[in-house]
Amino acid sequence: MKTKLLGKTPEELVAAAASCSLKPFVGRQLAEWLYVKKATSWERMTNISKESKARLQEKFDLGFSEPAGVARSSDGTVKYLFSVGEGEYVEAVMIPDEDRKTLCVSSQKGCRMGCRFCMTGRGGWHGNLDAADILNQFLSIPEAGDLTNAVFMGMGEPLDNYDSLERAISILTDEKCFGWSPKRITVSTIGVLPALRRFLDTQRCHIAVSLHNPFPDERLAFMPVQKAWPLRDVIDLLKEYDFSGQRRVSFEYTMFAGWNDSKRHADALIRLLSPLECRVNLIRFHKIPDFPYECAPDIRMEEFKNRLNNHGIVCTIRASRGEDILAACGMLAGAHSQQ
Repeated sequence: MKTKLLGKTPEELVAAAASCSLKPFVGRQLAEWLYVKKATSWERMTNISKESKARLQEKFDLGFSEPAGVARSSDGTVKYLFSVGEGEYVEAVMIPDEDRKTLCVSSQKGCRMGCRFCMTGRGGWHGNLDAADILNQFLSIPEAGDLTNAVFMGMGEPLDNYDSLERAISILTDEKCFGWSPKRITVSTIGVLPALRRFLDTQRCHIAVSLHNPFPDERLAFMPVQKAWPLRDVIDLLKEYDFSGQRRVSFEYTMFAGWNDSKRHADALIRLLSPLECRVNLIRFHKIPDFPYECAPDIRMEEFKNRLNNHGIVCTIRASRGEDILAACGMLAGAHSQQ
């Protein structure tokens, strides 16, 4: 089986060229074609000789694969389905918003965190994506050249696949590759310790923590990982770091009617997060099969938001996107039914 070139760093591409008895400049050309010019075929690499490409093709595949399906929302959101193995698929979502185009990226085939209200978690975990599978989501869509931001909030828990995440981020932020600033990237996590500490120590990207309930026993009922990585431990770790500069920490809080939307919950959340410099994003729950709860009413969400803001915690209600194509938060399942 041939090795993928996609997902290799510029230095590794130079080494790949050397393994084919090619000069270092060929490896540098590969990096430019893959990550700067976003060439998804050998034919487009016009300044690499036919002989050099023939040698490379004996040992390597580029590693690209086109989407296996596309679904388009009435609000402009586009969901792409990617094959990542025999019978296995992941989804990525492109979200347009004025002058921004954000890609919501998947990092795993499914997820083993088991949150009761998430379609991805219900399907279980089927393996990690490698860096090539992650970067292919950026490069094999029509909007590849127009993307402005990325959120690792698709299928999977990014910090449960740390090595692939780190490699993908290193290529996204390498000036010889995508050349993105780390502040264009947000990584979502349920709070995987100690991978979270490793991320905070080595990366400068934004971090978003899936919180959803400030009371440990209530959170555990919907989020089994509360037992392994208690929320209090996650918050205590975050309070060791400075978020007053360019790097931000935010908390994702999906609103359920009668479960986490009361004044009691808002006040507990205020006590838990203070004095951490942070933002809370309230998310509308999107109904999924066989789950008894509904989204909190809009008026309750406004009251919750105002209470947090009045106590010094910046809180916003996130606009839902792509619900009509099952592309909104918690709805990705990698179902091979897209057309």
